[in-house]
Amino acid sequence: MSFQLTILGTGSASPVIHRNPTAHHLTIENEGYLIDCGEGTQFQLLKYKVKANRIKYIFISHLHGDHYLGLTGLISSLNMHHRFDDLYIFGPAGLDEIISLQLKYSHTQLNFSIHFQAVDTQESSIILENTHVRVRTIPLRHRVPCCGYLVESKQGNVKLIKEILPPQLSVEQLKTLSLGQDVPDSTGKVLYAAEHYTVASPSDSYAFCSDTCFHESIVPLIQGVKLLYHETTFLHELLDRAQDTLHTTAWQAGTIAQMAAVKHLLIGHFSSRYKDVHPLLAEAKSVFERTLLAEDGLCIDFKHL
Repeated sequence: MSFQLTILGTGSASPVIHRNPTAHHLTIENEGYLIDCGEGTQFQLLKYKVKANRIKYIFISHLHGDHYLGLTGLISSLNMHHRFDDLYIFGPAGLDEIISLQLKYSHTQLNFSIHFQAVDTQESSIILENTHVRVRTIPLRHRVPCCGYLVESKQGNVKLIKEILPPQLSVEQLKTLSLGQDVPDSTGKVLYAAEHYTVASPSDSYAFCSDTCFHESIVPLIQGVKLLYHETTFLHELLDRAQDTLHTTAWQAGTIAQMAAVKHLLIGHFSSRYKDVHPLLAEAKSVFERTLLAEDGLCIDFKHL
């Protein structure tokens, strides 16, 4: 299964020229999943050649402007480009009212339907399940209701181990094995066991932890994920500032990654005070070595992680 992440924005609330506000885009089997939509996200989609018309699901973490103010513009542009497919938007209560009001007073008549679903930011729950993925909320602690999202791929068809397949297998028997099912003989007894001749397709998982203070209770929800994105607004020398604003330091993000035994950590949402963000990377890596630095335009193919 194809599972690819494009970072569209790595900045925080105060705008800077070289970092767009938060927005992440996942392409999973040619469907688009947009997580947060800061101001200017549609320009970033164009810049990094991400096809906006393939976005089917949008997830908003919280209602601070640097995480959703690009949403109305994106919806309007999709409409002008003759989108007709339904759009599904998940986010905290009130998001539907904000967007509906903006569309109302701009007299925008949409060619497509928007399905809003308010998410519970206090309790984790599965909010989406389709053929390819399952999406669960991750309750976070910030100044307004806020949640992250865990996107997990479903295991696809198994892969046949061609080197050991018996040469006498029929096409029908090969098809049965490729579906992960045992091949029986005429009496119903297992003739060829799927577990002997196949390997399971590896699953992918991406945890997006937006604005939050250091919050150990999320660890069980993100345990062992392939890639954890965790906000890293400040260096640990500004811990007091992080605690006052309910944000996280690089050292704390590394600690969460270590506690959850994730495969890789990706840090972003950098304060505008940092012209060079490599010290944040160094601090996170001092706790958790497998840390990556989010940069606008960074593309990660999960098969290479």
